[in-house]
Amino acid sequence: MIDRSLFTGLLAALAAAVIGSAWQLVSRHGVTTTLGPMDLALMRYGIPALLLAPLWFGRARIAPKASRLVLAVFVIGGGLPFGLLVLAGAQWAPASHMGIFMAGSLPLFTAIGAWIHTRQKVDGTRLAGLACIAVGMALFAGGSFSSGSLDWRGDLLFLAAAMLWAAHSLAFAHCGLTPWQGAAFVNGWSALMLLPAWLIAGAPKLLDAPWPDVALQAVMQGVIAGFLGLVVYMVAVARLGAPRASLSAALVPVLTTLGAAAWMNEPVTGAVLLALALVVPGIVLASGAVRWRARGTQPSA
Repeated sequence: MIDRSLFTGLLAALAAAVIGSAWQLVSRHGVTTTLGPMDLALMRYGIPALLLAPLWFGRARIAPKASRLVLAVFVIGGGLPFGLLVLAGAQWAPASHMGIFMAGSLPLFTAIGAWIHTRQKVDGTRLAGLACIAVGMALFAGGSFSSGSLDWRGDLLFLAAAMLWAAHSLAFAHCGLTPWQGAAFVNGWSALMLLPAWLIAGAPKLLDAPWPDVALQAVMQGVIAGFLGLVVYMVAVARLGAPRASLSAALVPVLTTLGAAAWMNEPVTGAVLLALALVVPGIVLASGAVRWRARGTQPSA
C-alpha cells in the first residue's frame, strides 16, 4: 500500500512543476500579445500581496530578524526585480529558453552562492550534475549567438533572474521568517515598489487590453503562480524533504518546451532537445537525490 504522506508529497511536487511551467508559458503569451511586463508584474505581486496582507497584522505579524542588507537581497531576489527580468526576457526569447535557462542555471548559481557564503563544498555526484547543466546551457547559448537571432537577450535576462532567485533562497535562511511570512514580505514590498516603477513606465496596458487576457493573467499570475504555487511547493518540501522536492524543477524545462510547442507553435529544434538531454539529468544529479539509494539513507525534511 502506498504511503499516504509520500503520495501527497509526490502530487504536490508534480503540481509545483506544472504551475511553474504554466507561469512561464502564460508570461510568454502575455508579453507577446496584449500586455506588458509591468502589467503582469502588478498581478504577479499585487494580488498575492492582498491575499497575504493579514500576515502583516496580529500576534504572528511579520517581524524579520535579519539585517537590512539581507532583507533587501531577499526582496530583490524573489520580488519585483526578479519578476521584471523574467517578464522582460520573455519578450525576447521563446518559452523553451525560459525553461532551460531558468530551471537549469538555478542549481549552478545556488551552489556558487553557497560556496561564497559558507564555503560549502560540492561532491562528485553534484559536481557532475552541475557540469552537465553548464555544458548543456553553453551549447544552447552558442547556437543562439551563431544563428544570428536576438534570443540571447532574453537568455541573459533569464540567467540574471536565476542569479537573483538563488540569492533570494540563500537570504531566506537568515530572515527568521516562515515561508508564509516570507511570501507576504516579498509580495508586500514588491507591490509598493510597483508604484514608482509604474510612474516611470507610463500608463498600464491593462486598461485597453481585452478582458479575457486580463482575467487569464490575473488568475495565473496572482492566484495560481503567486499564491497556490507557494502552497504546493511547501507541501512537497514537508512531505518529501527539500532535496526530493527540488527534483520537480527537472520537469519544468520539458513541460515548458512541450507546452510552448502545443500552444504557441514554438519549434522543438535539435538544439533544444540536446540542451534538455543535458540540463534535465544535470538538475537531478545536482539535487543530490541520487545519493540516497547508494547510501540507503533518508533525506531530511
